[in-house]
Amino acid sequence: MELIKAYQKDDTLLAGIRQAPNDPALFTCWWLGQSGFLVKWTDKYLLLDPYLSDSLTKKYAATNKPHVRMSELVIDPARLDFIDIVTSSHNHTDHLDAETLLPLRQVNPTLQMVIPEANRAFVANRLQCDLAWPTGLDAGQNVEIQGFKFTAVPAAHNEIDRDERGRCHYLGYVVEFGNFKIYHSGDTLLYGGMEDLLRPFGVDVAFLPINGNDPKRGVAGNLDCVEAVQLGKAIGAKLVVPCHYDMFTFNTADPADFVHEAKAAGQPFRVLTPGESFQFPA
Repeated sequence: MELIKAYQKDDTLLAGIRQAPNDPALFTCWWLGQSGFLVKWTDKYLLLDPYLSDSLTKKYAATNKPHVRMSELVIDPARLDFIDIVTSSHNHTDHLDAETLLPLRQVNPTLQMVIPEANRAFVANRLQCDLAWPTGLDAGQNVEIQGFKFTAVPAAHNEIDRDERGRCHYLGYVVEFGNFKIYHSGDTLLYGGMEDLLRPFGVDVAFLPINGNDPKRGVAGNLDCVEAVQLGKAIGAKLVVPCHYDMFTFNTADPADFVHEAKAAGQPFRVLTPGESFQFPA
């Protein structure tokens, strides 16, 4: 199949990233595909849950669940040699990809990483890193790194799964920096009390999955288009940016359905093509 063309990629994408303003009164954000976003604020770069390889396509090529890529890869992670912080919301490979994170670490020797504390041993094994290297959080905990304050909130993928010490394996992150607050949900369904946890933050931009929850796919599910809009409205998000679609043919959604729901609900939104950016405030 013909891949969905990136809005921009490789040299053009890098040039745009380098030229983005350092103005503390705004931030620039690029969608890199799936749930991966790059945020630039002042001279700092935050990379949220990047998946920048074909590791899953290769892994599942000869199985009954092929991960056929839909969109162009926008950048080789080894070219992102300016990243300050990277996150992983959970252990699934499209959120914790060794083929993305190992080259990223090689070119960013001072890189810091935020993970669920419950996943520390798994992360260290997959990335072959020192057990103490990542910064671990559990739901309700927060940490400030280089001007970014991360607060962890539970994610239900499909349940709020905890380790033997009660720590969440799946998280979302509210990130506060300057006058801004963004929410990257990771992979999640709606759960009781979710809106009450998030509403007090006054989220500016919410990055929410829209691929839905279909047991026939054989993978854990997510919010669908209706639910993503509902959650954005319930927490008062100034902008909702949909994600987790147009990566694999068996596990996607039509963003036009999200646009229809958002317009009907009066929820401000921005739909991106991989490699495309926006600035906030617009």
